[in-house]
Amino acid sequence: MRRFRKDTLCWRPLRRTREPALPRPLVALPVDRPMSAAPAASAVISFDAPKNRRGLAGHVTQFAAMSPAHKRVKPAPQDPLTFIRVSIAVAIVTIGLKFGAYALTHSVGLLSDAIEAFVNLAAALGALWALTAAARPPDERYPFGQAKAEYFSSGFEGALIIVAAAAIAYTAVDRLMHPAAISFGIPGPLLSGIASAINLAAALWILKGARIHRSITLEADAKHLLADVWTSLGVLAGFAMVAITGLAWLDSVVALGVALHITFTGWRLVQRSASGLLDQALGPKAEAAIKQVLDRHRSERVDFHALRTRQSGQRAFVSLHMVVPPTWTVRMAHELANTVEREIIDGVAFASVITHIEPNDDPGAFTDANEP
Repeated sequence: MRRFRKDTLCWRPLRRTREPALPRPLVALPVDRPMSAAPAASAVISFDAPKNRRGLAGHVTQFAAMSPAHKRVKPAPQDPLTFIRVSIAVAIVTIGLKFGAYALTHSVGLLSDAIEAFVNLAAALGALWALTAAARPPDERYPFGQAKAEYFSSGFEGALIIVAAAAIAYTAVDRLMHPAAISFGIPGPLLSGIASAINLAAALWILKGARIHRSITLEADAKHLLADVWTSLGVLAGFAMVAITGLAWLDSVVALGVALHITFTGWRLVQRSASGLLDQALGPKAEAAIKQVLDRHRSERVDFHALRTRQSGQRAFVSLHMVVPPTWTVRMAHELANTVEREIIDGVAFASVITHIEPNDDPGAFTDANEP
């Protein structure tokens, strides 16, 4: 077939285009019929999709899930370190505002609030170190990464809160035993209110970043700032009560209440950090998602057991045993294991899954000595 070219005033043959290649056929992996009477669907695995860094057909591999560069959620415009840098700047500003409020009023309640601002600064510096360490990729010395550094930061912050509570309580008791006059006026409470507003805005923003990045360090820092906001409001309320009633001892009582409140906040942070360092299991929602995947692939001759999970910072680690018929080839068992692992990773963010395959005709397959 020819066409006429106006530029050369002659007939030229049409250039044939290459026909698109047909996709290769799909390979179906048979799955045993379940015990129920309903027919079981076959698990189909496609090999015609292009491979890339994320695995077959665009799925995320368990090794990619361990990489800090892998994001299971929509990337945020800010990285986690940006949130902590803002927290450090906020702590420095609020320290100046709160100590200015104490200098104007000589209120022990406002002094306790200013002391807690120092704790915010120390905790933010510790969080900066923890997030920097947690972002490092796995290496030969730390093959699972350093995500647990976040638990050290959270525990350090909780311990600092408890120390600050003890210092506030000591100051309050000393003021009860040695009363001092309080200067009333608008500038002091106004400075404290401005500092609280700054802390509230920063806490809400950092808490949003904690949910995006699944970071216990950012969550601890945000909740600490929120606790500081409530503490400041309580101190300002006590200051107003002293101004109205003229009872100076109420100022010390409010400071003792602040110390008790932040002690519980610090204890909860220490407790949660200890649970993470002791390899606490995943939450109920993640566990339910994993069991749903296993139930979907469980049949009369295929079973799963020895399921173990643990949380390490934002990462999740899952290990399980899969029991298959002894007549299956290694490829068949491997393909089913890959399917199960991919589905678990799709349901549990930042997950790394390890599957051990066993034959179902071995009596010891269901009674492993290391099974919990």
